[in-house]
Formats: sequence, structure tokens, C-alpha cells
Amino acid sequence: MMSQLLQSAREFEEREEKRIRQEDRPAFHLSPRIGWMNDPNGFSYYGGKYHLFYQYHPFEKRHGLMYWGHAVSDDLLHWDYLPAAMAPDEDYDRGGCFSGSAVELPDGRHLLMYTGVQVVTDENGKQRLLQTPQCLAVGDGVDYEKYENNPVLTACDLPEDASRYDFRDPKIWRKADGTYRSVVGNRPGDGSGQILLFASPDGFHWSFKKVLVRNKNRFGKMWECPDFFELDGKGVLLVSPQDMFPKEYEYHNGSGTLCLIGTYDPTTDDFTEENDQTVDYGLDFYAPQTALLPDGRRVMIAWMQSWESCDRHRGDLDWFGQMTLPRELSVRNGRLCQKPVRELETLRHGRTEYRNVVFSGEMSLDGIRGRKVDMELEIAPADGETMYRKFAVRFARNEIYRTSVSFRPESSVLKVDRKYSGSRRMIVHQRRCHVNNDSGKLRLRILLDWYSAEVFVNDGEQVLTTVFYTERSADGISFFADGTVKMNVVKYELG
Repeated sequence: MMSQLLQSAREFEEREEKRIRQEDRPAFHLSPRIGWMNDPNGFSYYGGKYHLFYQYHPFEKRHGLMYWGHAVSDDLLHWDYLPAAMAPDEDYDRGGCFSGSAVELPDGRHLLMYTGVQVVTDENGKQRLLQTPQCLAVGDGVDYEKYENNPVLTACDLPEDASRYDFRDPKIWRKADGTYRSVVGNRPGDGSGQILLFASPDGFHWSFKKVLVRNKNRFGKMWECPDFFELDGKGVLLVSPQDMFPKEYEYHNGSGTLCLIGTYDPTTDDFTEENDQTVDYGLDFYAPQTALLPDGRRVMIAWMQSWESCDRHRGDLDWFGQMTLPRELSVRNGRLCQKPVRELETLRHGRTEYRNVVFSGEMSLDGIRGRKVDMELEIAPADGETMYRKFAVRFARNEIYRTSVSFRPESSVLKVDRKYSGSRRMIVHQRRCHVNNDSGKLRLRILLDWYSAEVFVNDGEQVLTTVFYTERSADGISFFADGTVKMNVVKYELG
């Protein structure tokens, strides 16, 4: 039976979403039905559709008591809203239904696993969020009923020295032998992070198996939103660390994203790290979650926002938060690589192409403009030898505004910069990363939506994502070279 809390949320979102015009939303990035969105949850293929749930506070454009929002898609690009899937309506999740995941059961039901939160008073008399309960809900793709024996994991299931306050975000999967595994983020006594692995014979009865990975204060502190999977013969762990400290250009301060790649033995569930890297080098990317699609692709989606800039609300919009474009993943030369899902190509139209354009200074090209754009660039020194000093592409541009991506071949540093995008707050406006380039040659693919840019470097070796709220009329695109550059550019409209 549906709770009054869930029924009220469904009635509210059904009524209030009518105030949002479709043209005020992103064109091909999922935004919340109404109110606030953060972490993607339950990303899965079920019942012939792609399902994406999300952390959801429908009543305000700010973080609050967490529900699960719900949307479905046939193509990963166009999303239809379904009613809110879960509300914090039980004693074990009264403080919020926090992040989790989904899997299809052999009997055809859709199983959700999530973190229930309770507000408790600790031994010092301070109110805290107790995140120990890990919980289940089962449904048919629209309506979900919480498991009668919730919670299925509590403090009693934790290893020694594991925090019951920082224990969240289960990612569940079904193994080839029919058993289930789940990784959950946790904080041990050293104040760092660790990923705990739990096992289940049926998805309902869970027990602790081992500590899969220990942070040991190497990459930030608490590790949130873990995801673990096999890809191209490797084990891949994605986590979102808090309180990161930079390491050259590889990591940046604050909340970040981390990928560990290594060897994985599925018979023992042993994971041995080999390489580490940032998942996205831009300004707005957090809490990625992946799904294995029926055609074998491993696809990732993330919250296209950072916690450090969550006060950048647009007063004229009744929603806040977006998801990235879903990305196909692969492992190449020990690195996680990302490309936009191939379905995006079905939205392309209005091709404009220029080849072997040699220029210096700033210039624009006829037909190269817009805010819903898929643009591919290849740049190189004009004569193949004399190195230029800087290249930049500037978009969402007019006489006042612009966001830019620039490259300096001498240092091989690529930078995204939104300080002229219209922001009037002292937030982070720039990010840099070190990229591979062959004598000044570089390939970029830039996806523009009304409020964002996703920049894919060298066929997805790196990605830089940023959100901006520049006036929609600013649709110019220009190119700049300090020195002389030869450029190929292909641009498509999207939609």
C-alpha cells in the first residue's frame, strides 16, 4: 500500500512540473521532474527500457529530505518521467532514501538496493545521520514496495572499526553463477575511506565478505558512490572521494572522482590495483554509476554538478541539477576511456565542415555556431613543424559572455574556463589536465547543450565537463590561435 508521504510527493510533482516549459530544460540531458536532483541511482535496463532513478528533493531547488525520482528512456537521450519511486516513509529511512542501485531478478521483478538514513543522537549529544541500514525495494518498473524484512544490512554486519555513520551507496550486481555482490562505501577508523564487499545467494539475504579496497588516505577521505565491474579483461572500481588533495593535474581539490583499474579474480573476489586516474577532469561531475546494456556495452552516467557550486541556482528555473550524457566505457592501455553513447549520432543534422583551415588570431566560420552542438576538431601546427603557443575554442559566446577550452602544446595542458559565462559568484571557474599530444596535434569532440559542455579529448582518453548558465541568446563559436594553426572542424546541430 502506498504511503501518504509518497502519494503526496507524486501529486506534487505531477502538479508542479507543468510550470516548467520544455524549452527551459536541457535538450538531451536529464534534469529533475521538479526541484532538486543529485546522484544517479538504479541505472539499469529493465522491461525493455533504460531506467534511471536519482536523488530527489521535489519540494525545493536545494538538497533536502531525499526521495528517489524516476525516469525511463528508449534511447538514453529522451527521458520520460515516471512517478517518484520511493519516499522516506519507514522508521529505518525516515532521514532519507539515499543512493543505491538496481538489478533484475530471475523472476522478472526489479530489485532496488539503497541506503536508509536515520537521524540519531550520538554519544556526545549531537544529532547525526546514521547510514547503517542498507535496504531493498521490489517493483515492476513503476511501483515499488519496500522489503518486509528491511534493513538487510545493519551495524551488526560491519567489520571491526567500520563506521556506522559513513556506510552508504550500495552498488549491486548478479554474477554468472547466479549469486549477488554489492560494494558499499565506508569510513574506517583512520578517517579515510574503504569499499566493503557483501555477498548474497538470492539478492535478499546478505553477509559481509571482505574489504575490497582500502584508501589509506591516498585519495581524499570518505569514498562515496562505488561501482565495480569487469571491462576488457580488467576490474574497474569507480568511487567519488571527498576532500581530495591535488596530485599535479590528475586530481583536484574538493569532491572528485577516481577510477582504479586492476586485476580481478571472480572466484575469490580479489581485486589488485594497477592504475589510478581521474574519471572526469572538468568542473561538474560526481557520483558516476554504470549499467551493462543488453548489447554488451558498459555505459556510465553521472551527476553533472559539483558540491562546491550548488548555490549557483537560476532564479527563473524550477529545477536544479542535470545528468551527464551517458558514455560508453572501454579500457585502453590501462586507462578508462569514454565516448558519448552512439545513439547521439541519431540526433545529428545540419552538417557543416571545414578542412585545412590555416589561421592565427581570432576568427569565426560561417555556419559554426549554436548551443545544441556536436563538434569535432583536429588541430596541428600549420606547417607541421613551427609550434603554435596556444589554441582555444570559445562557445556560448557573444560580446559579453563566453566559455572556453584552450590548449598549450609546450606544456601539453588543456584548460576549461567558464569565468566569463555569467557567473557572479566566487566559485571554481577553471580546471586543467595534462593530455597526450603528438607535436601539437590534438583531437577534441565538444558536446554543447543549453547549460553544459562535455569535452572529449583524443577519442575519449580524457573528458572535461562543465555546467554554465549563460543567456541562451549567446550562441557564437570562435577559434583563437597564438601562432599559426591548421584546423579541421565538423559541426552538427543536435535535436
